[in-house]
Amino acid sequence: MSMTNSPNSDKLTAYIQLMRADRPIGTYLLLWPTLWALWIAAEGVPPLHLLVIFSLGVFLTRSAGCVINDYADRHFDGHVKRTKERPMPTGRVTEREALWLFAGLMLGAFALVLFTNGMTVLMSIAALALAFSYPFMKRHTHLPQVVLGAAFGWAIPMAFTAVQEQLPLLAWLIFMAKIFWTVAYDSMYAMVDRDDDLLIGIKSTAVLFGHHDRLIIGLLQVFTLVLLIGVGLLAGLGIYFYIGLAGAASLFIYQQWLIRERERMPCLKAFLNNHWAELLVLIGIIADYALR
Repeated sequence: MSMTNSPNSDKLTAYIQLMRADRPIGTYLLLWPTLWALWIAAEGVPPLHLLVIFSLGVFLTRSAGCVINDYADRHFDGHVKRTKERPMPTGRVTEREALWLFAGLMLGAFALVLFTNGMTVLMSIAALALAFSYPFMKRHTHLPQVVLGAAFGWAIPMAFTAVQEQLPLLAWLIFMAKIFWTVAYDSMYAMVDRDDDLLIGIKSTAVLFGHHDRLIIGLLQVFTLVLLIGVGLLAGLGIYFYIGLAGAASLFIYQQWLIRERERMPCLKAFLNNHWAELLVLIGIIADYALR
């Protein structure tokens, strides 16, 4: 006797895929720097309720960003090898359903922010604007990855306002490091689709950088490390932080080796590897505060 999925089950699966809940790499790439900020802002003892709020908030906003990204790309994804089987180009999720899902996810994230403070609530308005605007930047600029970096990193200053109700220089140094890092790894991701993007007119840093892509990505990685060294000095972090940072630097070298031939799958592997590099920095921060 054959078993078939119910329509409701199929729709739920499509929503999960649209949110990329089955592919958590994006959540990790947002979550680890957010936790850097929470640990540093709280000097090693972040309040439990803020850890819960920001962890859930990262999941919801990342999911919402994926939904609105696919909505914006709904007429293009069917022409790209990597994305042609996504829920919207295959018709498993309608445009109206995608917009309702985006609204629901962002409302959920906003509800979480209400349990922080007024300054953080105001900051969340900018988070909504960044999450909504990024996907449409690919039509107008070759630097959508910069907007993505700001969207991915905005939880960093929000973490400081949630803990300290202020925005010190440390918050902006970590935020800028996250922007540089995001442009670097999302350029690797864009290298996977560069041939398709050139054919259909999608703009990206991979298209803009051209044959200078590896050099510019390398420079962005160096700028990231310099900014994070500045964070360590300003926050008074010690040896364990710098060990974590050295681990991240070694993974940057490995990523450069992966993208040396600009082949699709190694470039994707290099992109995915950044989750481990960010995690090493987080482990260094946690260990430094815990072992003092």
